[in-house]
Amino acid sequence: MSHGSIGRNLFTAGPRRRGSLAAGGIGEYRDPGLELYRFHLRLWAAAAIVLAAFAVLLGRFAYLQVVQHGYYSTKAEDNRISVVPVPPNRGLILDRNGVVLARNDSAYTLEVDPRRVGDLDALIDEIATVVEIQPRDRKRFRKLLDETKGADSLPIKTRLGDEEVARFAAQAFRFPAVEIKARLYRHYPFGAVGSHVLGYIGRITERDLERLEADGVAANYKGTDFIGKTGVEQSYERELHGVTGSARVEIDANGRGVRTLSSVPPVAGNALQLTLDIRLQQVAERAFGDYRGALVAIEPATGGVLAFVSKPGYDPNLFVEGIDPQSWDALNSDPDRPLNNRALTGAYPPGSTFKPFMALMALELGKRTPDFTISDPGFFSLPGQTHRYRDWKVGGHGAVNLHKSIVISCDTYYYGLANDTDIDRLHAFLSQFSFGARTGIDVKGEHTGLLPSRKWKMQRFKQRWFAGDSISVGIGQGYNLATPLQLAHATNVLANNGVVYRPHLVREVVDARSGERRAIEPEPIATLKLNPRWISLVKTAMVDVTRPGGTAARAGAGAGYTFAGKTGTAQVIAIKQTEKYDEKKIDERHRDHALFIAFAPAEAPRIALAVLVENGGHGSATAAPIARIVLDYYLLGKLPDRPPALDPTAEDEG
Repeated sequence: MSHGSIGRNLFTAGPRRRGSLAAGGIGEYRDPGLELYRFHLRLWAAAAIVLAAFAVLLGRFAYLQVVQHGYYSTKAEDNRISVVPVPPNRGLILDRNGVVLARNDSAYTLEVDPRRVGDLDALIDEIATVVEIQPRDRKRFRKLLDETKGADSLPIKTRLGDEEVARFAAQAFRFPAVEIKARLYRHYPFGAVGSHVLGYIGRITERDLERLEADGVAANYKGTDFIGKTGVEQSYERELHGVTGSARVEIDANGRGVRTLSSVPPVAGNALQLTLDIRLQQVAERAFGDYRGALVAIEPATGGVLAFVSKPGYDPNLFVEGIDPQSWDALNSDPDRPLNNRALTGAYPPGSTFKPFMALMALELGKRTPDFTISDPGFFSLPGQTHRYRDWKVGGHGAVNLHKSIVISCDTYYYGLANDTDIDRLHAFLSQFSFGARTGIDVKGEHTGLLPSRKWKMQRFKQRWFAGDSISVGIGQGYNLATPLQLAHATNVLANNGVVYRPHLVREVVDARSGERRAIEPEPIATLKLNPRWISLVKTAMVDVTRPGGTAARAGAGAGYTFAGKTGTAQVIAIKQTEKYDEKKIDERHRDHALFIAFAPAEAPRIALAVLVENGGHGSATAAPIARIVLDYYLLGKLPDRPPALDPTAEDEG
């Protein structure tokens, strides 16, 4: 082969070889520079991604550690430390002599956090293997669970004994949602005595929370389970509650406290000293025996309430831990209605106790003079009518002037007086004594009673006022309604010669921090423009009510002081004019109510009172003897040897 042919062969073979390489032949050719470039490119891209990722992590780290340091430090601290509210001790309630009426007793309670429990019944069954859980405990727990939605702690067992505390503490690891807490429990050492005055406390409900939030004080009730529900406990809640404190507590993984790091102590509630005399209250309640009724006694010089009775009462201690369903049902189904505050909300016809105020009105308005005399035949008829309005005494009282009309309680005299007096003028005068209006006493829930007028009847019945409507009003019947508190207040105004004090139960508030005493309204709020001569005439007649010849002569016999009074009887059911009222033939709950008002000593009154005995018959027979016991104790320190013999069937005046 020639050199020329070899060269041609090499020349022509070259392209085919390159093609073969391109096709992936064994002898493939690679460009090292290009490959290196591509490798470096991938390397830098990966490095950039890694650096970017580290930059993001570093930035996030810096953000969390520097910018958000305070926030997450607080969060971490919150996981370790819990700020726990520390409820204050509730203020004491004392009577006028310093006797404690409501205090706080310490005790241990077993409490469940229902938010951390799936099957409550199973948990309670398990708890019962360690500590006795009675059926009433279960029912009360369920009742509380329904009433306090979202509560973080509810008692399943209260007032644990030392042995029970030790036994559960040894098994506490089995119950992460249950713990023993030391609590202060409200205690009323006199039980049912004065229950309607003091009221009671109960667990805070959703409605209570809404009211607290509306008042802007909900924050001060953090950690507090109880609040005043009725009586002084409710009306003076702000004074009694105090100021909630706080504690920073280190907690473990289970949420249990390990140690207290710091604290702001709570401020105890202020103490209240009442005008009430608890010994007098006891005497008054005991004097009622088995009768239902009410008594209110007031100190004329200040308006302070000395005794405030509503019989029967109830034991407020039942409500402190959350009343069990059986006790609640028993109180609500009791026909004697022990939860009803008769003195504050009971509205009754005042009966003949209304007559001294009618007599004073007659003198002030010029409708009668002291010498004006009627001849009482035992009934009254409107001119031109044959219908007779009976006097309580068959055959009448003969000649009767104003003085005698009070002493013997002549109905006929007041029938005529009411007929001669425009009802609106009567309303205007007697409303000055708080008839038909609230007295303004410092507890909530007072009822207004009723003192009728033309406007009232038109609004209520869409009818005009008739002459016959006035007749019954004149003797405290008809549309007339008054609470025992109103009667006592009106009597107090009369005893004070027209000086009006607002009745009040709290005499002083004792500051928990300084011990400073703040008096409550000892000043008069008004003075009625009354003629002293007319007041004296009415008061003199009321004194003679308690002397021989008067309707309360038996109640006044042998008293070591002079006292003024007026008996009253109020019908419960209507009796036909042709029928004679016979209590022995009438169901006990349909018998007349008995009333009595009084003040003593008559010349310088130290106490004024009103007594109501439901279905007690005549005021002279049942209400007046109760008043005498109260007056004897308050003025003389004298206690009866035995309960009075109350006879509702006695034939004296009503």
